[in-house]
Amino acid sequence: MADYTPIAEIPKILNELRTTFQSGKTRPLEWRKQQLRQLARFAQENVEPIAECLRLDLGKPRLEVLVGEIAPIVQRCLHVADNLDEWAKPEVAPVHDWQAGWKARTERHPKGVALVISPWNYPMILSMQPVYGAIAAGCCVALKVSEVSSHFASFVAANLTKYLDPSAFRVILGGVPEITKILELKWDHIFYTGNGKVGRIIAAAAAKHLTPITLELGGKSPAIVDATADIPVTARRILFGKCTNAGQICVAPDYILAEESIVKPLVEALKQRLTEMFPEGALASASISRIVSDAHFARLKALLSSTKGKIVAGGNWDTEPGKRGFEPTVVVDVKDGDSLLSEELFGPILPIVTVRNLDEAIAFVNSRDHPLTLYAFSNNPENKAKILSSTMSGGVNFNDTVAQLSLDDVPFGGVGESGYGRQVCRYGFEDFSYLRPVIDVPYEEEKFNGARYAPFTPEAEAFFAAGINVEIPR
Repeated sequence: MADYTPIAEIPKILNELRTTFQSGKTRPLEWRKQQLRQLARFAQENVEPIAECLRLDLGKPRLEVLVGEIAPIVQRCLHVADNLDEWAKPEVAPVHDWQAGWKARTERHPKGVALVISPWNYPMILSMQPVYGAIAAGCCVALKVSEVSSHFASFVAANLTKYLDPSAFRVILGGVPEITKILELKWDHIFYTGNGKVGRIIAAAAAKHLTPITLELGGKSPAIVDATADIPVTARRILFGKCTNAGQICVAPDYILAEESIVKPLVEALKQRLTEMFPEGALASASISRIVSDAHFARLKALLSSTKGKIVAGGNWDTEPGKRGFEPTVVVDVKDGDSLLSEELFGPILPIVTVRNLDEAIAFVNSRDHPLTLYAFSNNPENKAKILSSTMSGGVNFNDTVAQLSLDDVPFGGVGESGYGRQVCRYGFEDFSYLRPVIDVPYEEEKFNGARYAPFTPEAEAFFAAGINVEIPR
C-alpha cells in the first residue's frame, strides 16, 4: 500500500479545502457538473486497474466489479449532472396573502467541507457514491479510503485527483492513528459507511463539534419466506444476495425466517441452486469472492464452528494459507441465541430459523434492531401489507434481494441501529446540502410592519388576533 498520509498533514488538508470552499469555487453549477463528469471519466477510463485492485483485495469477480462498482458510478454521475439544474432550483414558498411580495423561497446550499469515510467491501461505489453527492451539493471533500482494501486505496490516492480538482478534493490514507486525528477536527459533514461500533465512535466525535453526520450501517437483514412463496425462485434470489461478494455486503440476506411447512422444500431448492451456481465447487470457482482478511476469515470459521444448528450444505473453507475461500453454507435448526444470530455475519453463511407463522416471524424481527433492509418472499398481498405495517427497516424488498441497489431514484439508508441519512443521486445531493429559507421584504410593504411596531394599539392587536379567532374543525 502507498504510504499513509502524515498525521501532521491532515489539518493542513482540511485548511486547504476550507480555503477553496470559502473562495466560492465549488458553488457554480457548471463547475459541479464538470467535476461529476470527471468522476465518471475516472471510473470509465480505469476499469481494468480498478478490477485488478478488487481482485487482489477481495478476489472479486470482474463481472461483480463492472455491475456493482463501476457502471453505477459512471451512470449516476451523468444522471446527477443532467438533473442538477432542476434539483438545485429554489423552491417558491406558499405564503399568506399579506406576505405575497416577500419573494419567499427555499434554497439548497452546500454544507462546506465534507469528510467521507468509506469501507473495504465495495470500495469503489461506497467511496464515490457519497463523493458525487457532495460534488453535486457544492462541497469540498476529504476521502478517507479503507486501508483494508489496500490495493484500491493506493490506486485512488494516486489517481483520483488527476481527474478531480485537487484544490477541492483530497484522499487520505491511514489506519487508526490517522482516523483518530481526522476525527479531532471540525468538518462540516461526515459520511461514514461501516458498522455500528465504529459508527458510535464517529458520531461521538462529530457531536463535539455539532457536525451533522450520515451513518450508513448494516445489521442483520432478515428474509421472511411464507408458505405462498415460489420456492425455486426464492432460493435462487436469496442465494444471489448471499453469494454476491461472498456475503460481504451490508444488504445481504443475513438469515431466513421460514414457515415450517416450507423449510424442507426450501432447503432442497437451496442445495440444488448451489450445485448449479458452482458446479466445480465454490472453493474452485472464479464466480465468488474471497474473504477480505485473515481476521474476517477466522471470525466466520469461529461462528460456524460454534453454531448449534445443522449444516445441510457447504461448511468447508480453504485450508491453504492466504486463499480464504469459504463455501456458501446453509444451516438449519438455528434457534434464538445461536452464534449465527449474534452479529451481522458479513459472509456466505445462511442460517434458517423455523417459525410457525408470519406473526411469529414479524415478532422475531421486531425483537431485534431495525435492519437496513427487510426481505420478504410471498404471493399473498395481505401478508405483504402486514409486514409493511408491522415492522420497521431502512427499506423493504419483496421477492428479491439486493435489487434495490440498482434503483437510481429512490433513497437508500437505514433507521435506528442500521443508520440514518439517505444517499443515491438526488438524495445524496440533498444529504450534503442544507435548506436555507430566504425572504426579501420590500421597503414599501408596511401594512404588517406598521402593526407590529410600538406603541401597541387596539387596532394592531385586532389585526393579529384575526389569526387566532378562526373556526377549528371538530
